[in-house]
Amino acid sequence: MQKKVFIAMSGGVDSSVAALLLKENGYAVTGVTMCLGIREDGDRTRCCGLDAIDDAKHVCDQLQIPHFVFDFAKEMEERVINKFAVEYQRGRTPNPCIDCNRYLKFGTLLDKARGIGFDYLATGHYAHIEKRGESWHLLRPKDKIKDQTYFLYPIKTGDLSSLLFPLGGLKKEEVRALAKKKGLHVAQKAESQDICFVTQGDYRQFFLTKNLSSAEGDIVDMKGNTLGSHRGIIFYTIGQRGGLGISAKTPLYVVEIDVRKNQVIVGEKKDLLAKGLIAGDINILTDKLPGEAEAKIRYRKKPASCEISREGKNLKIIFKETQESITPGQAVVLYAGDEVLGGGVIEEVIR
Repeated sequence: MQKKVFIAMSGGVDSSVAALLLKENGYAVTGVTMCLGIREDGDRTRCCGLDAIDDAKHVCDQLQIPHFVFDFAKEMEERVINKFAVEYQRGRTPNPCIDCNRYLKFGTLLDKARGIGFDYLATGHYAHIEKRGESWHLLRPKDKIKDQTYFLYPIKTGDLSSLLFPLGGLKKEEVRALAKKKGLHVAQKAESQDICFVTQGDYRQFFLTKNLSSAEGDIVDMKGNTLGSHRGIIFYTIGQRGGLGISAKTPLYVVEIDVRKNQVIVGEKKDLLAKGLIAGDINILTDKLPGEAEAKIRYRKKPASCEISREGKNLKIIFKETQESITPGQAVVLYAGDEVLGGGVIEEVIR
């Protein structure tokens, strides 16, 4: 009897080829697009990208599989967009793509798939799941450049057996070539690089359209000397250099945001370096977390060697070499070779 798979389809080439591969491998495939209620150009709605529903439906028609659209606008607003705004108001820099995976794709959508009798939920993420003995493991994909495991660390270990990542063994160029070979009309579709709900191209403009603001305050140096004023802490993030509106003999960067004092603290590039961090809201994907591993503090950062220890419900991570721009609100993800050990949200920087 065919296994039934829900494939989350954004209308892009990756999820389209994932659906193609699943069908070719004998699964009973149903495509689903999440309508997230993002507004652009007046009242026009976009769902994970302009014309995503039409593109996904077109691919499903080509593959002769059913296609459904689910309205997740309320969940998107409550669990992702509102949190995004609140975190900036707390002087932190969140990662909404991780929250979308945590709460929507591998939360609400996975629950819905199970609730209506599907065996699996699949996505077009570049990642790999492998069963070793009786346990399931999340691994980096063949294409290390497109590796998206950083965004997937919140997946619960108990859910790994219900997920499929068909692109784990392919490189991006192979995916596009396969889409072209099979005549999928999205074969050359450009990738979406921005946060889907920030349609203005700049999160600061997004805050203005939402009428979000925070009080003006001082920009100070590492010794507390006032150098100028800021227009609200929501408009600043760690490592930022441009848009400070101050002049100095050497380039200055945002090193810290002090919400209590309503101050943006700036320093030289060397002041961005820190030896470690405290991570909270952790999710562990291995039976036993080792004392040493590698950690990524941003999606595009290379994994760096570190020591790991528990501090109550949190993790303390000390790097063997200092890291630049460790940012509260971002994720830290732990690796042992190609295996994802888990991760958490950066709560505190250890200098």
